[in-house]
Amino acid sequence: MNDSTVRRWSRAQRYLADGQIAAARVALESLLQRDPGHTQSLLALSGVARAEGHVRDATEYALAVARNLPTDGSLIAEVAEVLRQLGETVAARRCLDHPVLAETSDGSVLTQMAITRKLLGEHPEALTLLNRAAAVGMGTVDFRFERAQELMFNGHMDEAEAELRTCLRLAPCHGQAALTLSRARRQTLQGNHLHDLRQRLQEVEQGTEDHGALEFALYKELEDLARYDEAWSSLARANAIMYARQQHDPRHAWRLFDSLIDRCTPEFLQAGDMAHDGPQPIFIIGMPRSGTTLLERVLSNHSQVTSAGELSEFGLQLRWVADHRITLDEHIVQRLPDLDYAKIGRRYLEQTQWRAQGARFFIDKMPRNWMVAGLIHRALPQARILNLVRDPMDVCFSNFRTLVMGDLLPWGYDLHALAEHYLQYRRVLDHWHAAMPGQIFDVSYSDLTRDPEAMTRKVLAHCGLEWEAGCVDITRNEAAVATLSLSQVREPIHTRFFEEWRNYEQQLQPLRQAITR
Repeated sequence: MNDSTVRRWSRAQRYLADGQIAAARVALESLLQRDPGHTQSLLALSGVARAEGHVRDATEYALAVARNLPTDGSLIAEVAEVLRQLGETVAARRCLDHPVLAETSDGSVLTQMAITRKLLGEHPEALTLLNRAAAVGMGTVDFRFERAQELMFNGHMDEAEAELRTCLRLAPCHGQAALTLSRARRQTLQGNHLHDLRQRLQEVEQGTEDHGALEFALYKELEDLARYDEAWSSLARANAIMYARQQHDPRHAWRLFDSLIDRCTPEFLQAGDMAHDGPQPIFIIGMPRSGTTLLERVLSNHSQVTSAGELSEFGLQLRWVADHRITLDEHIVQRLPDLDYAKIGRRYLEQTQWRAQGARFFIDKMPRNWMVAGLIHRALPQARILNLVRDPMDVCFSNFRTLVMGDLLPWGYDLHALAEHYLQYRRVLDHWHAAMPGQIFDVSYSDLTRDPEAMTRKVLAHCGLEWEAGCVDITRNEAAVATLSLSQVREPIHTRFFEEWRNYEQQLQPLRQAITR
């Protein structure tokens, strides 16, 4: 970099640090007029454009870097992650395959690459990278927790638990490590962490995510020991802590879904006669904790189906076509008639068909895609859509007892908000069924667990697949699992998870009354 570039880059960095986005954009654009290939400026402009809601510009800046990658491994890894966030999966993977990264021994770069691989759903590759990072000395608490999670996803439970215990020795109030350790197996009178958890709760900063996670862990272990009154107290405290950290308004969600329904008439949802070549997606949707992972394991046992995991790609391609940073909000709903659905479909397949690995179908198991199922049908008319249906109290309680860090599922921490969200889900699914009959196949979780073969035959028929006897033996499915159901789906199909909410029947009466209205 010459002196002029250094000065301009320093000025742009100051603007960014001060939150002066418009000034930073002007400074960066001025720098690029003099030095068009300045990698850091292109990446910074990608971030600025994304912050301002210009997704297409953000994508083009990132792709410009990818077309002329630097030799700095850290920057290449950063470019890969930016591209992944923007839905440019193919370009992101090309960056990760760069020779500079293949040869790196930088632990931080290896960890950065591993996280991107994980978020792409490539869990064996992510674990390999984390193991390489560990071999060159990476050992921070955050690194060890990341590696523990990946060990669990890949089925190495004993090693994962050892890593989690190390996390807790280094950071005694690491709530997620404590909760993950509690979830790893059923606790017993002879072996549990109750004393440690109570000690950690005395030391943790109150009202933090760590505090909430520790309360969830205490609830889980008390429930394992059938101490239900104490367990409920911990569960109620855990959810109160987490809900206080959210910004969630069920009334806003009702208005949004009502507008979506008004826009998505049967005429609007007609997909036209477009057809796409190559492997096609099978979307598995539904409420979280409804059995989507179980269905994914059954279906991906079929010789013509592979699982791609929980993909964000449809929403990301919707954002690109709409040039908007949010998948579903009032702006998107108003824009629905103007969007190019054929382009959404094409872009989605361009970024996902590599996941099929030679199979006819690949599974896209993103539960919250129920919100945009009608748009999926319009953009991808050959796609199959399967909706998991579980008993209302079972699925709602399973969400209430589950910590999801961040604000991804804010409605899950409050019984009123949870009931409202469930009713919104039911209203939208009822509309999709009425507006495009036969396009979504409801899969009963009860039937799938009580008579797996009969339900699987129906699912396969809907997908245009022949029956294969091995599908229902989910123990032979050795693929990585990156959901909270990772322990359950490594066992044979069972019926243990019915009416667990009845241990708290009195406390849950408000929820029961609300969801049956």
